[in-house]
Amino acid sequence: MDLILLAVPFFIVLIVAELLADRLRGMRTYRLADAINSLSTGVLSTTTGLLTKGVGLVTYALAWEHLALFKLPGEALWVWVLAFVVYDFCYYWLHRMGHERNILWAAHSVHHQSEDYNLSTALRQTSSGFLLSWIFYLPLAVLGVPPLVFITVAALNLLYQFWVHTRHIPKLGWLEWLFITPSNHRVHHAQNPLYLDRNYGGVFIVWDRLFGTFQEEDDNEPVIFGVTTPLASWNPLWANLQFYAQLWSDARHAERWWDKLRIWFMPTGWRPDDVARRYPQAKQDLSRFQKFEVPLAWPQQLYVALQFAVYVGLGSYLMEHAEQLSVAALVLGCGLMAFGLFVLGTALENRPWALRLELLRLALNVPAMVLAGICGLWPVTALAWVLLLGYGLLSLFGLYGSRFLAGNARRLEAPAQPQAAAKHQQAAEHP
Repeated sequence: MDLILLAVPFFIVLIVAELLADRLRGMRTYRLADAINSLSTGVLSTTTGLLTKGVGLVTYALAWEHLALFKLPGEALWVWVLAFVVYDFCYYWLHRMGHERNILWAAHSVHHQSEDYNLSTALRQTSSGFLLSWIFYLPLAVLGVPPLVFITVAALNLLYQFWVHTRHIPKLGWLEWLFITPSNHRVHHAQNPLYLDRNYGGVFIVWDRLFGTFQEEDDNEPVIFGVTTPLASWNPLWANLQFYAQLWSDARHAERWWDKLRIWFMPTGWRPDDVARRYPQAKQDLSRFQKFEVPLAWPQQLYVALQFAVYVGLGSYLMEHAEQLSVAALVLGCGLMAFGLFVLGTALENRPWALRLELLRLALNVPAMVLAGICGLWPVTALAWVLLLGYGLLSLFGLYGSRFLAGNARRLEAPAQPQAAAKHQQAAEHP
C-alpha cells in the first residue's frame, strides 16, 4: 500500500482549505507560477522516483540481510515505535548534512527555492536525493528493522512534514518543545542570517535542541523565505540542476586539481579562492528583497494551469500502474513528464521561444502515442487516438485564444497609462 498515493486527495483538500484561509484572512501566501513550480518539482520527483527508489530499497534490503545485528520482529509495536524515532534521528543528520555539504545541498536546495511558504512548498521535492540519502538510513538496517517497517515509517515521517508548511498556524505552546511545528519549520525555510540552517528535525524538534541547531521564530524578525542564491526561474528541470551546475562551473574553473575534487564535499558555499576571486557571486540584500516574478496575463496563466493538470493526471497514472509497467514504459512516461513540465516552465517565464516549444510539445504527442503502444505504457486504441486529437485541438484553441486575450488586455491597458500620467501631471500643476 502506497501511503503517499493515498494521501494525495487529502493534500489537495488541505491546499484548497489554505487558499480559502488566505481569502478569509486577507493574506496572499500563493502565487500561481510559484505553486505550479513547486508542484512540478514534486510531480517530477515522484515519477522519476519510480525508476530510482530501488537504489535505496535494494541497498537497505542487502544491508538488513547481511549486516543486521538482530532481526527485529516486524509485528511488534515496540519495533515500530523504535523505528519511527530512530528514522527521524537519521533523517535529522541527513537533513543537517544536506545543508552543510555542497553535494548534498545540491539535491536538497530544491525544497528551499520557493520564496513563498504554503502547503504546495511541502510537495516541492528533489529528483536527485536518491543518490546519497540511502547512506544515512543504514543504521536502521544494522539494528535489524525489517524493510517493510522502514518503508512505512519513512512514508509516515514524510506525511507528517506536510502540514507544517503553512503561515496560518501560530506557535503551539508546549508542542514547540517536542515536535516540528509550522512555527519552527518556518524558521528552517528562512534565509535571514538569524534563522539560516536551523531546525532540521522531521517530526521531533528534540534533536535540534540536543545538538545546538534550534532557533525559535522571533516576532521581531519576520521570515524571508527562499535561498541566498535565488533560483530566479519557474523551470523544474533547472530547479534540480541549478546548484550542480554551479559546483560544476566552479570545479571546471578551479586551477588546482585538489580543489576540483574537494569542492563537492566541502561545507556549503565553499569555493576555491581563485574561483571566488575571478568569479564573485553576489548575495541578496535582504533589506531590499523582492520575490522573483515574471509578468504574465491571466489567460496565459490559466492555459498553463490546465496543461499542468494533464501532467498531474499522467503522474497519477504512472504511480498507480508502476508495478505493471516495464522499465521502458516508465522511462517514456518520465521523459514525457520532464519535457512537458520543462515546456510549461518556459511558458510561465514568458520566454521568446515558449510558443514554438509548446507547439513542438503538442506535435510530439503523436510519436509519443506510437511509442506508448510499443512499450506498453497504455493501450493505444482508436479511442486513444480520438482523445489525443481532441486534446491537441483543444490545446491549440486554448493556446492561441489565451494569447489573443492577453494581447487585447495589454492593448486596453496601454492607453490607460498615458491618461493616468496626464491626470497626475495636471494634478501636480494645479494642486
